[in-house]
Amino acid sequence: MASKTIIASSFFLVLSFLILFFFPNSAIASSSVSAVFAFGDSTIDSGNNNHFNTLFRGDHYPYGRDFPNHIPTGRFSNGKISTDYLTHMLGIKDLLPAYLDPHLTDKDLLTGVSFGSGGSGLDESTVALARVMDLNTQFRLFEEAMMRIKRTVGDEKANEIIKNAVFVISTGTNDMLYNAYLLPARMSRFGSVSSYQDFLLQNLQSFIQRLYGAGARRIMVAGLPPIGCLPLQVTVSSFFPSRHWLQRVCNAQQNTDSQGYNAKLQSHVHLLQTTLNGAKVAYFDIYTPILDMVQNPAKYGFEQSLQGCCGTGLLEMGPVCNAFDRTCPNSSRYLFWDAVHLTEAGYSFLAESGRQKLLPYLTN
Repeated sequence: MASKTIIASSFFLVLSFLILFFFPNSAIASSSVSAVFAFGDSTIDSGNNNHFNTLFRGDHYPYGRDFPNHIPTGRFSNGKISTDYLTHMLGIKDLLPAYLDPHLTDKDLLTGVSFGSGGSGLDESTVALARVMDLNTQFRLFEEAMMRIKRTVGDEKANEIIKNAVFVISTGTNDMLYNAYLLPARMSRFGSVSSYQDFLLQNLQSFIQRLYGAGARRIMVAGLPPIGCLPLQVTVSSFFPSRHWLQRVCNAQQNTDSQGYNAKLQSHVHLLQTTLNGAKVAYFDIYTPILDMVQNPAKYGFEQSLQGCCGTGLLEMGPVCNAFDRTCPNSSRYLFWDAVHLTEAGYSFLAESGRQKLLPYLTN
């Protein structure tokens, strides 16, 4: 009997070692991160825009088609988004709720929420166009949430939650889409795309410093995607006379602009990392994995990577992607759900990239 006990104990010790060795990220996660707080645009909006009179809403069918119970929650996708996968990977909870969800409880707040607002950006003109929440408003809601958390668990525990939380920032794409490409009149003030990007990044840096001042110590900052590969931009670009006229190919110049922005963002992140004492600030490269999914769709199980699942997949998004539109039968075969946003499958691969490359640094 004793020998069997020894053998069983040895087996579990070896098994535990193998789990820690081969799955180090999963071992990191649940114990060291208290919550996830997200700020930015539609890429992390869990439904905050449902409560605003704006066209930038995803609380109608076919959005949410593949979400549990097929509910259009306000997420700009057919199902879950990257922050949902992130909180699940961290062992915190299955979904990251919207702060403005009327069903949100004080207990829900303890493990994080999204303050994101679809259509938002780093430029006030972007926010004014969309009639949504800017980062200042999102920060004020965070302060309000902090007061609620302190009333629930006390100041000391609340400060500990914030210190050990991961803060996610995902914004900037709308600024480039509207002010640099679709409605470029704003460029006359800045003179060039590069100068405009400097303006955006200065605003972003100030926001990160503001979060740090409020107690944030683990901050993940997403860069820009390959904007020239968004189905909307592929469609618009195909109308302009060029050697790719009427062809569905990525806009190379817009992708180059995104790379330029991301390079500058990495410099800002490096500077912040060296100046914000005790903080971990990490750049989340979403450009590379999304471009790889666009260029090598079969590698990820996709059949279509330059066209959305909703409607024609060329221009539809927000109010134009609605119950009157036909959708593809199998969204897991599509990288994009509408003309701008990823499918649940696309977000899943993106979150996995973040898990592998960023979470070990942020959570250790």
